[in-house]
Amino acid sequence: MGEYGEKETCGTICLKYLLFTFNFFFWLAGGAVMAVGIWTLVEKSDYISLLSSSTYAATAYILVIAGVIVMVTGILGCCATFKERRNLLRTYFILLLCIFLLEILAGILAYIYYQQLSTELKQNLKDTMTMKYQQSGQEKVTNAVDKLQQEFKCCGSGNSSDWSGSDWIKSPDAEDRVVPDSCCKTVTPKCGVREHPSNIYKTEGGCIAKLENFIQAHLKIIGAVGLGIAFVQLFGMIFTCCLYKSLKAEHY
Repeated sequence: MGEYGEKETCGTICLKYLLFTFNFFFWLAGGAVMAVGIWTLVEKSDYISLLSSSTYAATAYILVIAGVIVMVTGILGCCATFKERRNLLRTYFILLLCIFLLEILAGILAYIYYQQLSTELKQNLKDTMTMKYQQSGQEKVTNAVDKLQQEFKCCGSGNSSDWSGSDWIKSPDAEDRVVPDSCCKTVTPKCGVREHPSNIYKTEGGCIAKLENFIQAHLKIIGAVGLGIAFVQLFGMIFTCCLYKSLKAEHY
């Protein structure tokens, strides 16, 4: 029995169960959205430090926030549906609209950054690697560079010769290395003293191409998740409006 105690029509009952079913899957989708955002921030956070723009991280944060709101909203939607409280349905609709806008924003940011990524990496990655690697206070960048070169089997932003102009290689701390040890196919102490294809990675395109492909793949996932869930929410907003109007008609 709802807020007003009137006899429910068949249409109202159908709408209630449709909206309840939607909320159940919507709640699960919220967990998936939040998981994608957290995964991006936690598992891929090292590479975020190599990017001059914060857009990549911003899209992930938006997904985390949207995911949390989705899960809370799903519970509210179930309560609003079965208690038949129009004030709760109004609140639920507003939250759905806010989440819809957040996810559209995440999708748009992911698309825009996808288009700009190649230019940003070409302009900034070399300077980041050569000027910040092994420098005081730049431990995150150093770890990210070492992980990048080992994980993607590359050396330097464009090629291994990029390291010849780095601040660290020019310093006594390099101990005669010509590239960092993380460039080596088999990492051992001071293996970076020998710049030979049998010893270090000579990947075509260097780390720029590898990192660009990697981030673009994840931007596609972020964009698809954000826009996909936003599309599904349209049905939730339609069901909510229909149920609200049905309850209002029954009351009057």
